[in-house]
Amino acid sequence: MSKMNLPNRLTMLRLCMVPVMTVFLLLPASLIPWQVAYGVGLVLFALTSLTDMLDGKIARARGLITNFGKFMDPVADKFMVIGTLLALLFRMLNPETYGVRYQTVFVLIYFVAVLFIIFRELAITSLRLVLVNASGTVVAANMLGKIKTVCQMVCICFLFIEPLVDALICHFAPDFFFAHLYPVSYLFVGLMLIFTLWSGINYIKGGWKHISTDW
Repeated sequence: MSKMNLPNRLTMLRLCMVPVMTVFLLLPASLIPWQVAYGVGLVLFALTSLTDMLDGKIARARGLITNFGKFMDPVADKFMVIGTLLALLFRMLNPETYGVRYQTVFVLIYFVAVLFIIFRELAITSLRLVLVNASGTVVAANMLGKIKTVCQMVCICFLFIEPLVDALICHFAPDFFFAHLYPVSYLFVGLMLIFTLWSGINYIKGGWKHISTDW
């Protein structure tokens, strides 16, 4: 049996980091201060996201692109993004346990965005499996899909960063106008949702021609 190449190892490492980060983010404030949880969560997520950039670059540079990599790379991205988004949503819904309060409007918008993201990812993953079974076609992530993934990762980073910055500013300026509003997070949650839906529609349009002949 041949050994797994380096890009695929990085992909599997990213996949294995998902439960570690998720469990860490679910630790209550009684065990770890929310500032520490967000700081460490940011570092873990950023490092994990870095493997997403590295595995693709290495695979293309060394000619190590495989069907396994084309399939597992977006799957690992989905697990990483959805796991982190759900852990953060759970924290938002339990401010007494986790020590960070968000506006109700923001939590509602974020909840809707996460719901659409999960639906989209399930639909596209199902489409990929159907295409593999029907025609042997392995659909790799296209540019719009990669933009979607980057947008989601940047959004998650700001979901970690903005509360930390907000807490620091409010410590020195309690009357700060944007205190606890998280305007940058609002912006990136919106962008994340737009690119998630856009790329999903694009994937469905591209893959539908391969399965519509079965009607």
